[in-house]
Amino acid sequence: MRWVVGLEEVGRDDLEVAGGKGANLGEMIRAGMPVPGGFVVTTDAYAQAAGAVGLASRLADAPPSELRGMLASAPLPEELRVQIAEAYRALGDEVPVAVRSSATAEDLPGAAFAGQQDTYLNIVGVDAVVDAVRDCWASLWTDRAVSYRRERRVDQRTVRIAVVVQQLVHAEIAGVMFSADPVSGARDRVIVDAAAGLGEAVVSGLVTPDHHVLDQHGEQLEFRAGRAEVAIRPAAGGGVQEEAEVRASENPLLSAHLLRALARHARAAAEHFGRPQDMEWAVADGRIFILQARPMTALPPPPQKLNRRQRLQSTIFSEYLPVRPYPLDVTTWLGHGPAEMMRQITEHYGLRGAFRDYLREEDGVVVQFVPPNPHLGVAAVLTPFQVASKARRFPIDAWQQDPRLAVLLGRADALDQLDLPRMPWRELLQVPPRALAAMDISRDLRIDYLPAAGVAIARLAIATTLLGRRRMLGDLTGGAPTRTAAAERALVALAASVRADAELRALFAARSPDEIVTGLHAGRFPQFSAQLDAYLREFGRRETVSPLLVSPPTLAESPGVAVGMIAGFVDHPPAGDPSSRSADARTQLLAHPLLRTRWARGVMTRWIRAAQGGMALREDTHFFFTATLPALRRALLEVGERLRGAGVVDEPFDVFHLRWDEVTAIRDVRQIPSAEVDALRSLVAQRAAKRSELTGIPVVDLRGVFTRQSSRDALAVGTPAGGGSATGRARVVRDANDFHRVRQGDVLVCPYTNPAWTPLFLKAVAVVVDTGSVASHAAIVAREYGLPAVMGTGDGTRTLIDGERVMVDGTTGRVTRA
Repeated sequence: MRWVVGLEEVGRDDLEVAGGKGANLGEMIRAGMPVPGGFVVTTDAYAQAAGAVGLASRLADAPPSELRGMLASAPLPEELRVQIAEAYRALGDEVPVAVRSSATAEDLPGAAFAGQQDTYLNIVGVDAVVDAVRDCWASLWTDRAVSYRRERRVDQRTVRIAVVVQQLVHAEIAGVMFSADPVSGARDRVIVDAAAGLGEAVVSGLVTPDHHVLDQHGEQLEFRAGRAEVAIRPAAGGGVQEEAEVRASENPLLSAHLLRALARHARAAAEHFGRPQDMEWAVADGRIFILQARPMTALPPPPQKLNRRQRLQSTIFSEYLPVRPYPLDVTTWLGHGPAEMMRQITEHYGLRGAFRDYLREEDGVVVQFVPPNPHLGVAAVLTPFQVASKARRFPIDAWQQDPRLAVLLGRADALDQLDLPRMPWRELLQVPPRALAAMDISRDLRIDYLPAAGVAIARLAIATTLLGRRRMLGDLTGGAPTRTAAAERALVALAASVRADAELRALFAARSPDEIVTGLHAGRFPQFSAQLDAYLREFGRRETVSPLLVSPPTLAESPGVAVGMIAGFVDHPPAGDPSSRSADARTQLLAHPLLRTRWARGVMTRWIRAAQGGMALREDTHFFFTATLPALRRALLEVGERLRGAGVVDEPFDVFHLRWDEVTAIRDVRQIPSAEVDALRSLVAQRAAKRSELTGIPVVDLRGVFTRQSSRDALAVGTPAGGGSATGRARVVRDANDFHRVRQGDVLVCPYTNPAWTPLFLKAVAVVVDTGSVASHAAIVAREYGLPAVMGTGDGTRTLIDGERVMVDGTTGRVTRA
């Protein structure tokens, strides 16, 4: 058996023999790139060694340390030792080599496995090479490699490892380069990092390297000199050593000629492999050598150039898509729920293309938001007449008595009562369409009543402008009785119950929200537990992350979120009341000299109430259109539970990696053919790995939407969205799990908001948001509560330090140190 093959003998089709690294190196040799010579100890050799020590029988139970020990001491057949010796001597007499791990699951698109297995440099002599090969085999089972594979759904039973042995390049300069910008995603840039000595110093992060940004032709666009803290060089007799490095000047280590040559190699590799590459290189005696190439992972999509309409759409969706949708999101709630409702509403009134084709997918996974480019259709000429007609037929104060709302809530209640676990499979699959069909009622209610809301708000805006009181508009329209305001009052009342019970208050003071929930479930406080359950029944249908997604839990499923908000009110009850501020503003406005007559005051009072009703319509229809969301989510998770029992998924939530049409294609969940089970499991694993690769890359690229404005003394700059200024400690809240951290007087700093976040505004003195505009949810609520607000900072959650005292100016859109 040939357990050793030359690098020149393998290529991209030999992954199972040579592993990812070996296959890529062989492919580059075939393409004529300057790769140092060497050979591959194949995966068959590893399989022989693993079989000799009985590794397969221990995979399920043994810790990684035991597996490593088994391989490190594995006996080698004499024939394998002979083949390694012959291949090594063919490279030269006692030549120093690099011995690198090359697993079948590494250096692949979506799974770089960078640094997960081991590399050994400056290995000299046959015995040392054989030992290094064994050590590479053992490194397949490091704790970090096992964890990495588990995260990316790689089957531990199928992974194997080859070992690449290459002649060592005694590099004067070495480093890494990317054929695209890993930060911006720009495909017309080449990024080169360089340091003295072997490239391991750059790869391992021991040094701050020279950093070059090049164009496609290798012409330098940017340069930042490194600090040359240390260099790694070959040691006498084998191995490497760190040496202190003293930099003589700020001049770059690489000449313009070498930079252009590196850029050519980067471009050639990207073209040859068909996607951007992450490469290691070295320079010795003026010659460039390519030591490794693998597909770039976690690469953002290329930046997009946006027009004004697309930027507005991106502003809206940046709040609605704070997390990446799953395939089941896209094909259920996202595809047929609120976003589809908004598409139908906008098209009804003549605006076309606003909510169409806005997600780009690869292999079933959403990779990028593509801003729509809405435009007025022919029907727009009729819009003014439609608006006028609807405003007359459907007055704003009548919408909650509309019988269609009762039908919607009745359907939601009926869905909530379904005994899903007892349903037959085909009947269970009818529940999600039933939940989604209720969205038609929400659509029709909004189509009919939004014109009256718009007319009422516009009328009051014009009136206050003519009276010279336009600045009062936010206070006048705030304070309307809404379901959100009712939820806030209920939380405050629950906090009062906690204050009144010394033992309960002690529990809230000493424990985290989840620990408090556990204590409540123990039955120690039945009266408060009943009050909390009643709150969750009445208000718990609301989303916690996004109204467009079904994959995140609802508020009812997250009692710790509600408890966290209650905890914040226990010691710090809210100081202000939007309704009283609205009443004060109304009193001031009605005292205007032009409103002295009873008739004028009566008309203005009706106009104020109508405008408040218009604002309440926006908030309450949002509350009601999520009425069937819990039932939909519960049904999908029950589907996931059935698929877990059939062996398709490991956890019920994994069903979200599948599309709805893939689920409904299963005729009988109890009798799925094994080939279909394997195919679906493979889809789940591939899509989970793809999502892992995209972790940290936002769905909506904020860089082209919220461009950071220059301001020398500002920590964050965005769109002014609420007048006045306030000072407090920045409290960075990234998701609902952080709600309990907000205290009275904090500045709320967050990536986005939705109505579930509104109770936090009762505690905050100001709001700073990465996304959004003056018309977004956070801005509207902030103005209602009289809070300074800055929207669309783009990076406020990254630039503002949690706990730092800051001053927020909602008039200029600037956040500075207090």
